[in-house]
Amino acid sequence: MDFDEIIDRTGTHSAKWDMMEKLYGVSPKDGLSMWVADMDFRPPACVQAAVQGMADHGVYGYFGDDRAYLEAITWWMAERHGWQIDSNWIFTTHGLVNGTALCIDAYTVPGDGVVLMTPVYHAFARVIKAAGRQVVECALANEGGRYHLDFAAWDAQMTGRERMLILCSPHNPGGRVWTEEELRGVADFCKRHDLVLVSDEIHHDLVYPGHRHSVMAKAAPEITDRLVTMTATTKTFNIAGSHIGNVIIADEALRAKFAAKIAALGISPNSFGMHMATAAYSPEGAEWVDALVAYLDGNRRLFDDGIAAVPGLASMPLEATYLAWVDFDGTGMPAAEFTGRVERDAKIAVNHGPSFGKGGGNFLRFNIATPRARVAEAVARIQKAFGDLQ
Repeated sequence: MDFDEIIDRTGTHSAKWDMMEKLYGVSPKDGLSMWVADMDFRPPACVQAAVQGMADHGVYGYFGDDRAYLEAITWWMAERHGWQIDSNWIFTTHGLVNGTALCIDAYTVPGDGVVLMTPVYHAFARVIKAAGRQVVECALANEGGRYHLDFAAWDAQMTGRERMLILCSPHNPGGRVWTEEELRGVADFCKRHDLVLVSDEIHHDLVYPGHRHSVMAKAAPEITDRLVTMTATTKTFNIAGSHIGNVIIADEALRAKFAAKIAALGISPNSFGMHMATAAYSPEGAEWVDALVAYLDGNRRLFDDGIAAVPGLASMPLEATYLAWVDFDGTGMPAAEFTGRVERDAKIAVNHGPSFGKGGGNFLRFNIATPRARVAEAVARIQKAFGDLQ
């Protein structure tokens, strides 16, 4: 578990490092890649061993007998989240963007409204629009540099054409861990407006000390008949390239609709992802995650302290995820200027705030899941790029 090791990912078909120059004009030769949400760490040894075992066997056929895989998922949810699930509730998708798209296809029709609490993970809006549905942006309230749910405003926005709400819990990019009271508020909102609730909980294992993730299914068990929960090993263990995710549906009627969509599209699992997920959801995987979160916590504190030292910059308090959400509004600069300083002067590739929807205009998102030396370097570069403000 050497998270300080610098691993050169250039030339490995890494989206994060090999696409940064094309997309952001930042060369990987002297730039830092802090945009796409994967980590610059190797996964735990148990995952590596699973892949090595497949390579040693040397035959890559269709995956069968998923009992160990399903048992690993149910064990993890019970052990790490206190959530007892039935293996019959679990569907395997090609990642959770695919899971989101399948939910949209299964539970809505073209022209329906799908509610997002923005700013939020940009892929949600992308797949909603691609499916011919309408994105309904309900803006989060930014109160004192922390996001809050504004149900009164959102109630007034509803037209009756909305059919689904996609919740990001914990929240990306704001890093909020929603409280049980807030989650019950979301559940009540969905009941009031007759919405299917898709709870994307992909970051649920990456929660910092002093905060605790609550599973929506436990916080509001009364909405089982309209709830779909999505989880995955991919963010937790840095195996996003395995393209595997869990869609967990307790309600039989909802499950039948989802199963029909899976069948109609001929979706079957990726054997590499199945083996990797089975190995990851284990005691050894749990030990690695605990060490990872402790390391990320150190990165978080280093980054936040460095940002706080620059007048006009504010990093939203990070309660979960490894994605720092930095507000540049206090600089008084237009987005083109502060973004240019980060990318052109500091040579850091980052996600642009407007891509996350309403409320993201003055923000940039920084991925701090990288060796600490790189976080320190990023902080030094940002402080230099905005040195005239100090």
